[in-house]
Amino acid sequence: MTLPTATYRIQFRNGMTFDRACGLIPYLKRLGISHLYASPIFTAVRGSTHGYDVTDANEIDPALGGRAGFERLTERLAAAGMGLILDIVPNHMAASPENGWWRDVLAFGRQSAYAGHFDIDWREPLTLPQLGQDFEAALAAGELGIALDETHGNFAFAYFETLLPLTPSSYGTLANRLDDPVATRMAEAAAVTSGEDFARAMRDILFEGGDGVLLRQKLEDVSADRDFLQSLHEAQHWRLTYWKEAARHLSYRRFFEVTGLVGTRVEDPPVFEDLHRLTMELVRHGKVQGLRIDHVDGLAEPKAYIDRLRAAVGPDTYIVVEKILGPAEVLPESWPVAGTTGYEFIAALGELFIDGGGLRILDEAYRGVAAETGDLEESRRIAKRLMVERNFAGETDRLVSIAAGIFPELKRGEIATALAELLIAFPVYRTYGDGGPLSWQDAAVLAGTASQTMPKLDDRSACDHVLKLLEGKIEGDAAHAFRIRFQQLSGPVMAKATEDTLFYRYNRLLAANEVGGEPGKAPGGTEEFHRRMAERARLQPHGLSASATHDTKRGEDARARLYALSEGADVFVQAVARWREMNRSRLRDLADGVAPEPNVEWMLYQALAGVWPEDFDRGQMDQLTERFTGYALKAVREAKLRSDWTEQDAAYEETVTAYAAALLSPDNDAFLEDFESVLQPFIAAGYLNSLSQTLLKLTAPGIPDLYQGAEGFDFSLVDPDNRRPVDHERLAAWLDEAGPIEKLQAAALKQRIIAIGLQLRRRHPALFAKGDYLPLKVTGSRRDHVLAFARVHHGDFAISAVPRLMFGWLDPGVLFAGPEFWEDTAIAVPSPLHGLKADLVTGKTIEPGGSISLAALLGSQPVGMISPN
Repeated sequence: MTLPTATYRIQFRNGMTFDRACGLIPYLKRLGISHLYASPIFTAVRGSTHGYDVTDANEIDPALGGRAGFERLTERLAAAGMGLILDIVPNHMAASPENGWWRDVLAFGRQSAYAGHFDIDWREPLTLPQLGQDFEAALAAGELGIALDETHGNFAFAYFETLLPLTPSSYGTLANRLDDPVATRMAEAAAVTSGEDFARAMRDILFEGGDGVLLRQKLEDVSADRDFLQSLHEAQHWRLTYWKEAARHLSYRRFFEVTGLVGTRVEDPPVFEDLHRLTMELVRHGKVQGLRIDHVDGLAEPKAYIDRLRAAVGPDTYIVVEKILGPAEVLPESWPVAGTTGYEFIAALGELFIDGGGLRILDEAYRGVAAETGDLEESRRIAKRLMVERNFAGETDRLVSIAAGIFPELKRGEIATALAELLIAFPVYRTYGDGGPLSWQDAAVLAGTASQTMPKLDDRSACDHVLKLLEGKIEGDAAHAFRIRFQQLSGPVMAKATEDTLFYRYNRLLAANEVGGEPGKAPGGTEEFHRRMAERARLQPHGLSASATHDTKRGEDARARLYALSEGADVFVQAVARWREMNRSRLRDLADGVAPEPNVEWMLYQALAGVWPEDFDRGQMDQLTERFTGYALKAVREAKLRSDWTEQDAAYEETVTAYAAALLSPDNDAFLEDFESVLQPFIAAGYLNSLSQTLLKLTAPGIPDLYQGAEGFDFSLVDPDNRRPVDHERLAAWLDEAGPIEKLQAAALKQRIIAIGLQLRRRHPALFAKGDYLPLKVTGSRRDHVLAFARVHHGDFAISAVPRLMFGWLDPGVLFAGPEFWEDTAIAVPSPLHGLKADLVTGKTIEPGGSISLAALLGSQPVGMISPN
């Protein structure tokens, strides 16, 4: 396996095509990137902005340039000596008529060749939660009809622009009503053909001639017969339902709460083969060198899937999984992958850059404004209960039904209570038992969950029985199904309750509210960071190290700035109190209370601080206002307290977004001036945090992964804000600048440090792929303000030194504290690392000896990167 030395994440779509990516290769090569890391490239729903709604896993999306464009990209990459990592999506596909497999299922039901490709409960007709109201109301409103799908050549049930193919068995009924020769020939052909032959026959008949205008008019006429439409609807393999009913009743497994994404049965070998045919071809032909597995926790049998994938692509393909590790959780050692996509690295950064004393000050102030949301653990339980009892009620009820069938002696209500409490108490995303004995890690998770759950139950019998199912102590198909489906549900419950609910409710310090993070945990400082990196070097030295992804809650540099709020907690707390008073007139009394409430105000001031431009041009106010109000709207919907995606409170949402917009209004000058003034030391400390975390990502265990555009400063908010087009031309121009580092603007300096670090990695691949992680002792009065470590391998080494907790110690516009700050502080260098060394950032020579003076190293530059050559 050729390991990447650095990856660069490109979000295709939104203007990014294969040909545009080809134009970036020279720049990425100069930056030091070894592998382009591509978001999904297979054909997706028309207009998709992300590509995870795949409609054809065996076609490269024509919207991106198709196969020809892809070949041009891979040829350019190969010529530059670079590789390609593909993001593949085995867990789900688009539940859309654009998906040929799904269309076939809609038309032929259980008889479809693809019925087994999707995770569907065929004990009832397939539910399609696409209506804006219940079926009878939609029918009465004239929203439904029968149409001719001229793209595919078939009759269809029409709901606005959505055309759902009719089952061939209903063509005769329709033809009898239409009295049309074309319809009659289609009905006759439908009676004797199926599958691809059926589609071909329908197209041939439809396009060979006939009066299409007359046929369409007849279809429009018969659509006025509501009784006929109702009976025709009941004759299909599917049922249209109100979209809000999906949470309580859905006959197929979905991706989280997204009904437009249907789960696949990739655990079935023929389905695996069908879904990966093109992927395997691209790997075999050397077009693709690595794979990123999306949402591995959604699969029925993750280890079996990964084993099968590894066998198919061979030992030389680099594979990482999107997996969020909980506290103290490690990636299963038996998985034949290089590691995860790196969310745990972001969590480790929080340990280092969040100040524990300041966090306590923020906590005291926050509890005064947050009311009941100020208690993290109680908020977590409330959010998880909401997921179990409302958002995933249907999935939970299905589990209850399976268990009730296995244990008829138990009352259904008792099973439901025990199951809900287990899901709420579950501390990680999922366990991985698929029929065999539990791993030690899974056994410990279940034991801990049981100890949390049992005291909350009056009758523990049902919980005991459910635990036996999860432990694999009861055999049989139903027991196996229960175990798998529980594991497929616990992850979505955790993710939606934590990342997409709790992290918008509990706003003490937004920098800690990151995917894979634990915002309630006290930071462990340098000691905890060293511990985590030593563990990382041992368990997944080749996993990706991310500081931003397309799914993170904010850009990496916005997060780095917000870390500094914990250092200047007193300043920030006093400022928020003053800003709330300055904007009090913008609050509104609504029927359910004042809006925005203090907790939301606290959140908005932090979010705005994270994205505030240092050199703010008032001419950019409209763009910032649009981004900020969009974030405010998403935040209150995700919080699900007074509005959410399913039950929107328009008055509340309008009030919150109006408040957010008013903060940036030109007539709010007094606030804007005060806000900008208060922010300056936070901006300065944030810049230094950004450069420090950048160097850590480059040299700590793991493979640095750069998110598109984040090689410059990225002050994005959550998606879609973090998926805006990147100005790569400007970034390339910065890289061309050859001046000394002290002449570079801060964002270009970050890029320069990345280029230097990546070049070091390319010169010394074994050092970073196999080297030990060695914490270095720091002595002196400022030792708490620096972290230093070495990577060591067979006599080769590199030393990294980064400042931390620098709020208030920086002069305006200066990215270092000066030699007088560091005074007597020094890094102790063990004897194997003695000798002549070079600081790669400045090119200065460091004399041999047992220590490195921080005054000399960091007195005139932001970070230190040291190597013997």
